[in-house]
Amino acid sequence: MRHLALRTPRVTGRRALGAITAGLIAAGGLGVSAHAAPAAAPAPAPAPAAVGQEGLALTPPMGFNNWNSTHCRAEFNESMVKGIADLFVERGLKDAGYEYVNLDDCWALPERDADGQLVPDPERFPNGIKAVADYVHSKGLKFGIYTSAGTKTCSSIGFPGALGHEYSDARQFADWGVDYLKYDNCNNQGVDAKQRYTTMRDALAATGRPIVYSICEWGQNKPWEWAGDLGQLWRTTGDISDSWSSMSSIMKANLELAPYARPGGWNDPDMLEVGNGGMTDTEYRTHFSMWSVMAAPLLIGTDLRSAPESAFEILTNDEVIAVDQDPLGKQGEVVSSEDGRWVVSKEMADGSRAVALFNEGSRAQRIETTAHAVGLPEARGYTMRDLWKHADTHTTGTIAATVPAHGTVLVRVKADRKWAQHPPAVDVSADGGTVTEAGRTERITSEVTDLGGTAAHSVSVALTGPDGWRIAPGSATSARALKPGGTLATDWDVTVPAGTSAGDRDLTLTVRYRTPSGARLTTAVPVTVRVGVPLPAGESALSDADPLSASNGWGPVERDRSVGESGAGDGGPITIGGQTFPKGLGVHAPSSVEYYLGGRCATVTARVGLDDETGDRGSVAFEVWADGTRAASTGTVTHADPARAVSADVSGADVVRLVVTDAGDGKDYDHADWADLRVTCA
Repeated sequence: MRHLALRTPRVTGRRALGAITAGLIAAGGLGVSAHAAPAAAPAPAPAPAAVGQEGLALTPPMGFNNWNSTHCRAEFNESMVKGIADLFVERGLKDAGYEYVNLDDCWALPERDADGQLVPDPERFPNGIKAVADYVHSKGLKFGIYTSAGTKTCSSIGFPGALGHEYSDARQFADWGVDYLKYDNCNNQGVDAKQRYTTMRDALAATGRPIVYSICEWGQNKPWEWAGDLGQLWRTTGDISDSWSSMSSIMKANLELAPYARPGGWNDPDMLEVGNGGMTDTEYRTHFSMWSVMAAPLLIGTDLRSAPESAFEILTNDEVIAVDQDPLGKQGEVVSSEDGRWVVSKEMADGSRAVALFNEGSRAQRIETTAHAVGLPEARGYTMRDLWKHADTHTTGTIAATVPAHGTVLVRVKADRKWAQHPPAVDVSADGGTVTEAGRTERITSEVTDLGGTAAHSVSVALTGPDGWRIAPGSATSARALKPGGTLATDWDVTVPAGTSAGDRDLTLTVRYRTPSGARLTTAVPVTVRVGVPLPAGESALSDADPLSASNGWGPVERDRSVGESGAGDGGPITIGGQTFPKGLGVHAPSSVEYYLGGRCATVTARVGLDDETGDRGSVAFEVWADGTRAASTGTVTHADPARAVSADVSGADVVRLVVTDAGDGKDYDHADWADLRVTCA
């Protein structure tokens, strides 16, 4: 169970992020602080290869699984599976390294036959599973299938699981030509996890067919500590969904487990959502970049027959795939994560480092590290390859970039005697995050810095914004040359048009320069300006105002309704302890909502608690922040608590931030209400 609502058959009987073991939570888990690097997991002894399966999955498996795009819907059928195999070949996915075409749940009939054998659904697979496997094999690809280590699978229909049938099911799979088995965790009857997964390991080995074994145990019993001698990959978390909150929280949990990954044994943070539509392309590039840095399996969860072209562009980036498939088999390790500015470094077989600069925040941020910090030796210069721009520059040691909200800059850096043959890296940044009002002029300062060991020539900078914005430079916008380490600083007076609504707006800072060889280069980065609208004098309902920003664990933040986890307006009345409130905000932990106060307001008050729709489950904590100071905090609130009064002194603050955390136990059922949320202003 991931959250409150059972929206698809697959979540029945499952726990997800909240089910990660107490040991992982204690180490940081889903509650990894954005203000400090997560504690490193103890380095384990390398696990042996799975018995009888040596040589399998020496790099993370790559392929396709239908679940994230189809669940049990009718479009999951033989035609779809064959169509995916065709597209693997036609669209270059096979050449990029994708090889497994895997079925998930719902491929069988609900009952076994008289001989106890599994029966493929004749409507979905009229020619049987072997015919589909043969077709996939004819394309030079491999074929995978799904079942559960229980009496039933995870679908609400409950197809036959393999518990008690391991050897006969494994024999069927081998006879059909199966190359990959995903073995789930539902309806396991309380049988010890190691025992259940060991029995299937032995059954697969007994077939004599090499079958990659994916242990989908959701991280409940720390499989990273024991699954390495059973299978080739093990799920470290609950199911992913196509949302920023789900993807990023799973990523942070999986990052802590770097010491356990190795060739033939991989931490599995679940399948890819790239192209399914719930995230932006920037977020999908982060998803793909971070899965690759984590040496995670790359299993496409999108129906490629209808996927947008942007999904193919992301999924076939061979330079990012090379990071994932590096034969050294190291998972990237966290170097730093202060204030949502993450640096993750992955050691590569050639001695280079793949470095991810990941911005967890909701506004563009500059992220910086050094070659030494990411594990590279001292050198005069380093070649730095941007794996999304496919461009080389050089640096004398600083690795830096302004990264858009929820974005990732992925570079590959190496000490290189020939560094000077590449252009110097130019760091472009500005003091974004300025809070202003419509009609007001604010000053922003940009900086362009040469990070290389050679000069950047004919440097010019421009700042542009949306239609109607007035932007005027207050100092020099060009320089004949920037020597190594030199900076061009420019002041800009930015005037926001009258009538602009509240929210974050991105300006674009563009720098052009010429390299020593005469090549002309252009770099552009976002600069965030925060536009606030003054609140009315006196007391008013804060839910009537437009927020500066809002982020939510599931679905959008709701005005005057509880959170519904999906589309806007799908919640119910705000109800805490049997009392219904007409006004307020419905959120789902972890959540953050910001409002502009402009220094004119004195107090923010609310009645807070878990919404009654959570039943007897969930726990959260409420916090009110005035600029950078915590002004009020409830501590842990559970379903048993009545609506709790909160009052915060926000005098003089420009921004108030309303935060709900999961209270350290995962975010399942964490529907939280800021009921009767009111603000008093001058």
